[in-house]
Amino acid sequence: MSEQSSLNESSALLREPGEESVAQPPPEVRGSLTQRTLAEWRNLAVLGGPILIAQLAQMANGVIDTVMAGNASATDLAGVAIGSSLWAPLFLLFMGTLNALQPIISGHNGARSQHRIMPVAWQGIHVALGCSVLMIALLTQVRAVLDLLQLDSTTAGITQGYLRAFAWGIPALLLMIAIRGLTDGLGHTRVIMVFSLLQAGINLPLNYIFIYGKLGLPAMGGVGCGWATAISLWLALGALLIYLNSSRVFRQFHYWPSRQRPNRVEISRLLRLGIPIGVTIFVEASMFSVVALFLAPLGPVIVAGHQIALNVVSVVFMVPLSLGLALTLRISYLIGAGTPDTARLLARSSLLLALAVALLFASALFLGRGSIAALYTQDEAVRAVARQLILFAALFQIADVIQVTAISALRGYRDTRIPLFIMLLSFWGICLPLGYVLTFTDWLLPAQGAPGFWVGLTVGLVCASILLTARLFLYRAQQPQAHREPVSP
Repeated sequence: MSEQSSLNESSALLREPGEESVAQPPPEVRGSLTQRTLAEWRNLAVLGGPILIAQLAQMANGVIDTVMAGNASATDLAGVAIGSSLWAPLFLLFMGTLNALQPIISGHNGARSQHRIMPVAWQGIHVALGCSVLMIALLTQVRAVLDLLQLDSTTAGITQGYLRAFAWGIPALLLMIAIRGLTDGLGHTRVIMVFSLLQAGINLPLNYIFIYGKLGLPAMGGVGCGWATAISLWLALGALLIYLNSSRVFRQFHYWPSRQRPNRVEISRLLRLGIPIGVTIFVEASMFSVVALFLAPLGPVIVAGHQIALNVVSVVFMVPLSLGLALTLRISYLIGAGTPDTARLLARSSLLLALAVALLFASALFLGRGSIAALYTQDEAVRAVARQLILFAALFQIADVIQVTAISALRGYRDTRIPLFIMLLSFWGICLPLGYVLTFTDWLLPAQGAPGFWVGLTVGLVCASILLTARLFLYRAQQPQAHREPVSP
């Protein structure tokens, strides 16, 4: 089927009554190359803007917990920080696995195979529940890990209490990720944005009540952060389910009437696509944790400066990450709709858009590194380290934005296994070994200290961006319709 005929069919379907659930517009195929490119960039902005706000709302929860636990005591802050560092990598692993739902459902949506959407969404629910059991089991049995860290008994007790309380909210957390596969896959990215903001808004007063002991409750300190997060997650999930099952837009996608039993074939298909995504995200997150551990012997000033630079990069990274998530949704939609030429145009042009974004942020980091460091600390020694590392972070940013854009486009094509191997090679085969050599040895250059790891990170990400971009061009050139869903008559 030609792209034009597929477009005509899609446009007709969009005009039928009851199709309000289709949020993504059909591609523009008649204008000039510039007009078509700008139209697709606008679609990315519409999809990605709410995703960015949702990501920032989720980051705000961590900031809220850190600030409020820190005001309780340094020990409470340490307990919450260690607990968060234990659950966050596991969450990223399972979240990435469930993120396979977005391209699958978006592809079905593009193909107008609405009858295939809820069976997939239900298998995502079953996977989320299974992941919840695993995550709870791991996080409630962390005593051995805390013993290895040689924590004092008070801090270890707070960490365990925080994790046991937080564990009650894990099913709600992963179920919301699974439901996000449906809402984002249908192009309604504002839904999760709203309920992420709601959850953050609920978490704030609950933290105040549980941490400091208000409304007649005992002061729980850092443990109260866990209870506040768990309760706010369940309240947000309940509100989300009520909305979905009463919304006119989602009336043909109500969960309970369309419930499905676990299907081994569908779950296997979902896991084959999702596990490489989850492992890729886990590998990247764990690498930064390992770098922090390697830098620990260099002293608290170096570690603090590194943490500032890493936090700056993490905040800035939310923009290209949101662009990448939107890109995955849009490309999978276009492939499902039978318009691979537009998908190819979008993937290539998005690399130019990503490069422009990267250069903008890199320039801001380079020019504003002194002011940025001053926002975090008054310690001049820490500021000096942070200023130096933020300079490296500006270079790091360019390669990082390119690689996340390329890998997100590949996920839109449902290509996840080869990108996983590329990331393993880049992070664990290049970043860490090179960073360690540059930081601690004189093998290549005189020992560089903390900047050595940032050079290693940058070199590894440059390799990843080159390999992923090459994979993207070659993959699309060879298999432009490999994952296209059949368009229903």
